[in-house]
Amino acid sequence: MISVAKEIDRKIFRHVGDVADSMARECYVVGGFVRDIFLNRPSKDIDFVTIGSGIEVAEAVTATLGRGAHLAVYRNFGTASIHYRGEEIEFVGARKESYRADSRKPIVEDGTLTDDLSRRDLTINALAISVNAATFGNLIDLFGGLDDLRDRLIRTPLDPDITFSDDPLRMMRAIRFATQLDFTIVPSTLEAIARNASRLEIISRERIADELQKIMKSPRPSIGWRLLSETRLLPLILPELEAMKGVETVKGRGHKDNFEHTLQVLDNVATETDNVWTRWAALFHDIAKPATKRWDETTGWTFHNHNYIGAKMLPRIFRRMKLPLDDKLKYVQKLVELHMRPIALVEDTVTDSAVRRLLVDAGEDIDDLMILCRADITSKNKEKVARHLANFDHVKTKMVELEALDNLRNYQPPIDGNLIKETFGLKQGREVGFIKDYVREALLASDTPNDFDLGYSFMLQRAAEIGLKPIIDKPIRPCTTSPNE
Repeated sequence: MISVAKEIDRKIFRHVGDVADSMARECYVVGGFVRDIFLNRPSKDIDFVTIGSGIEVAEAVTATLGRGAHLAVYRNFGTASIHYRGEEIEFVGARKESYRADSRKPIVEDGTLTDDLSRRDLTINALAISVNAATFGNLIDLFGGLDDLRDRLIRTPLDPDITFSDDPLRMMRAIRFATQLDFTIVPSTLEAIARNASRLEIISRERIADELQKIMKSPRPSIGWRLLSETRLLPLILPELEAMKGVETVKGRGHKDNFEHTLQVLDNVATETDNVWTRWAALFHDIAKPATKRWDETTGWTFHNHNYIGAKMLPRIFRRMKLPLDDKLKYVQKLVELHMRPIALVEDTVTDSAVRRLLVDAGEDIDDLMILCRADITSKNKEKVARHLANFDHVKTKMVELEALDNLRNYQPPIDGNLIKETFGLKQGREVGFIKDYVREALLASDTPNDFDLGYSFMLQRAAEIGLKPIIDKPIRPCTTSPNE
């Protein structure tokens, strides 16, 4: 049995308790820090609840801690935080809350410890430990949170319909904690989330995105996405993923459930990398399959170009979900667009030129792309999976050999746009792009993709085909060594 008093027998807790005693204030450490004691998880963020003004206690604690303690006061919220020796220590006065139907912003009044703990989202977050000297280490568990931690259960302290209607973000938090901890949401709480799903509309997309990121960083993110679907929240958050559910059958031929397949791929990727954006790429890799699904009398179900269309869907999805519209989006788009390429290579004869093109197109993200592609092999046929993975190993070996020879991850063809414009007297335009792309593809298909002379001859050949003639003699090849050589 964990000794709570021993777990908090540290200088900071004793110090806060002494200050609170000197002010005749009850003071308790609450919430996640207490929960994590029983889960044996480290926690640097410490939350204290005091009976009375939390700001006053925080100011007194800061004054007595001396140098190294930095106080920030948020009077509009009635809270204060101290940054001290790498820890964030927050103080708030015990309060009770009431809500309007159209807002999650509460009407706040001073309250008792019971009032404060009852307004918490989950029983496992409604535990408190006294730091006052006379009761130091006493655990307050008004709602069976300790039992729920032992039984791995998620439930609300009070009526879940009231809890979730008051603050709908608590529905996301319940699912997030169930995912992070691999706990089960009790039926009454799960059903209440479904009943109150429409209330999520008053929550900002930024707050929802923050919870989704925490779900995606969990050991098995699929838990959260299944719960979001089961509770009817998913259509409000990511309807494109909800649309992937189910199997359609024509003439006795069905396709796999793309929703379940996607979640398996996501979990497979999660076992290989902590990069949350590689995980998002896994979630989105087949996102366009509902839009591209067609029945063909000869070949059956097809999803032509779903990778390219999926990549084009992502900016709109990221914008709506308030995910970053920067290099993170470009990275996910790249992996979604390219995820079929390695699969095509293992199905066909692996040529050097095809592997070169893949290495150049994927660049520094080639390893992440291969993680996604290996994760995408989800057949129940173990022999088929083993065969595909062996083929991927063959492609990987070929990549290593060609990368060592040609340094293709940061490949820049020896013939660039400036040289093309100078040689033919062109301004920037379509002709320059046509020639540059042709030279790039031709060099990658050759055995010497960094050869300037060969590239120059390809440039002249393509230019002649579209009716262009050089206006200068062949330039002297630079004597400096190219980074690709």
